[in-house]
Amino acid sequence: MISFKNDYSEGAHPQILEALLTSNVVQESGYGEDSYCQAAAEILRKKLGNNAVDIHFLAGGTQTNLIAIAAFLRPHEAAIAAHTGHIFVHETGAIEATGHKVLTAEVKDGKLTPAHVEEILNAHTDEHMVKPKLVYISNATEVGTIYTKKELRLLSEFCREKKLYLFMDGARLGSALCSAGNDLTLSELPDLVDAFYIGGTKNGALLGEALVLCNEELKQDFRYHMKQKGALLAKGRVLGIQFLELFRDNLYFDLATHANSMAYKLRDGLKEAGVSFLSESPSNQIFPIFANEVVQELKESYHFEIWGKVDERHTAIRLVTSWATKEEAVTAFVKDIRRILQPQ
Repeated sequence: MISFKNDYSEGAHPQILEALLTSNVVQESGYGEDSYCQAAAEILRKKLGNNAVDIHFLAGGTQTNLIAIAAFLRPHEAAIAAHTGHIFVHETGAIEATGHKVLTAEVKDGKLTPAHVEEILNAHTDEHMVKPKLVYISNATEVGTIYTKKELRLLSEFCREKKLYLFMDGARLGSALCSAGNDLTLSELPDLVDAFYIGGTKNGALLGEALVLCNEELKQDFRYHMKQKGALLAKGRVLGIQFLELFRDNLYFDLATHANSMAYKLRDGLKEAGVSFLSESPSNQIFPIFANEVVQELKESYHFEIWGKVDERHTAIRLVTSWATKEEAVTAFVKDIRRILQPQ
């Protein structure tokens, strides 16, 4: 079976595994105070062109979202997200479990705009309701779309005007930044958002996310929040080593570029076969629509996620490519689609 189910089915890039093995018996301090985490944070600050940001390494995306949002908000404050947002749909109520409500806006393309946020602000007017304080966005979004520089700047300016924190989920930030049509750079993000993270789990690392705190208000006591919620790893070096390898040269962006190129090859092949799509995604997630019987036939040879019904006879599926996706796997899928849809 070939899997297009997600971008974390494989382990880690060999360069990372080699670095973990080479450093295995080196004795280091714990809890992220080791030389590897310090070196990785320094490299990231150089890539960001910003020495003032705080950088913390955490194990996974849900953990990062949970700890960050819980730390940023006071008890009566709430987060705003798209109705497709990961914290609303796929994190088992993790944010709500900390006592913070997630307020959602219906969006067409996975992206929030100032108008979406303003509508929610206008509906929450006094102390009898939760107070919206944080805007959560994902880049790339859960439906594969990306924010342009203009879109992010407009949202950033609006949030600052309204005294809202802007927090970017970067689980697939590598794919977003390497996407066709992207005009954002990594170094521009600290000026546009209050906090964001650089996803390693879905871009070649064994595990790990690098959380970047840009706003001074959010930095104080953050390690206390990490420790209290079980995220201050005794062997934090494991995370630092991986980000050191990902950003020592250009590996992080090379891996994201490969994942995207495999998605484009897959998308173009399906378009040539007459397949339509649920969204126009420039990232490593694509959402083709097939007749229900075609989906059932594909399940015999491929793993993928059912995204949802389009109508009674058609279903959208999600295909995700990764740093390790082989071109032969893409070619095989396209060939099978042509065989199924265009029988001789």
